[in-house]
Amino acid sequence: MEIAKVLLALWVLGRFVFAPISLLILLAYKLWISHVSIDIVEKFLREQQMLSTTRYSYTDIIAITGHFREKLGQGGFGSVFRGTLLNGQHVAIKMLGNYQFNGEDFINEVSTIGRIHHVNIVRLIGFCSEGSKRALVYEYMPKGSLDKYIFSARGTSNRPFSWDKLNEIALGVARGIDYLHRGCDMQILHFDIKSHNILLDCHFNPKVSDFGLAKLYPKNYSLVSLSAARGTIGYIAPELVSRNFGVVSDKSDVYSFGMLLLEMAGGRRNVDNIMANTSQVYYPSWIYDQLTQNNGIIEINNNIEIYEVERKLCKVGLWCIQMKSSNRPSMDQVVEMLEGDTDNLQMPPRPFFASSQLISASQSSMQSISIELSIILEQEDCSNSDNNIKDVKFVSSITQS
Repeated sequence: MEIAKVLLALWVLGRFVFAPISLLILLAYKLWISHVSIDIVEKFLREQQMLSTTRYSYTDIIAITGHFREKLGQGGFGSVFRGTLLNGQHVAIKMLGNYQFNGEDFINEVSTIGRIHHVNIVRLIGFCSEGSKRALVYEYMPKGSLDKYIFSARGTSNRPFSWDKLNEIALGVARGIDYLHRGCDMQILHFDIKSHNILLDCHFNPKVSDFGLAKLYPKNYSLVSLSAARGTIGYIAPELVSRNFGVVSDKSDVYSFGMLLLEMAGGRRNVDNIMANTSQVYYPSWIYDQLTQNNGIIEINNNIEIYEVERKLCKVGLWCIQMKSSNRPSMDQVVEMLEGDTDNLQMPPRPFFASSQLISASQSSMQSISIELSIILEQEDCSNSDNNIKDVKFVSSITQS
């Protein structure tokens, strides 16, 4: 009987005393985190004297978007809405979730594209930072992102632009990245080059967007220090996972751009589940074999022979995805390659770990690579010894595929 009374008393204390106290502590902690984030952003904005962008209030954002009437997209950062300024200009407004990186993504975007202007970089018109409400106001790109077009169909006849236009898009993206690396006062590394982050205007002219993972470094820095891998699986450079492949530098963006080129050329993702039971599961390896074994004549997408531009994009892409960062061209060299003739391009070395027979893997083996890398990306705050262990696992998962 005494034990029952004790248990009842503990239950009452837990429900009516400890539970409310725990809830209050949790709410206080979240409020403190929110204030820290606000303080970091406001301190950054006070220190920026050279920003050419406009600061809007949250009520301005509501008016510009018409109470968030037209939603353009949704991502892990938040939502994007279409809006119209007083002068009639259409804009895209990205609303940032207040839980993201303590304001780091907001600061990255404003500190990078807020101070640069280039025809192939999306323009930041303004921003909003009012309490926990944060928004970024960009120029509106009516054709959306590149991934809607290059993965839409498996045939060149369904593309909305010609192969020459595809080469122009690739060249425009390369020039934009080269400007980030060499044309600014500070070297800007994007770290998330992929088709989803390439936006197209009404004439299908490309602009690099989404600088949430970007970092700024002095131009003379040859070694970039990062505490954790950053980027998107399928585009992320090997040295961002293991320093055995070289130092993290502007060549990391070159690798991601190379993967993008291969996807643009083939109209399919670099790891394609539809091809899971064929030798084409890993497209970069398969395309390399086609280039070397068939005298440069490739048949993809329903046995349609490759175009000259497509072969050039493939060659340049294979140069860009060399495993050792020192073996990749710089971005200005990539621009020269894309501007030149295909016949002047030498065939790059095989940029893969294993032979074509080993890389012709099943879907399950390719999924194991993605799972392994996902684990690495999720464990950002780890010791150096832990990183070395994960590096060995990552290399092993590929070589055994």
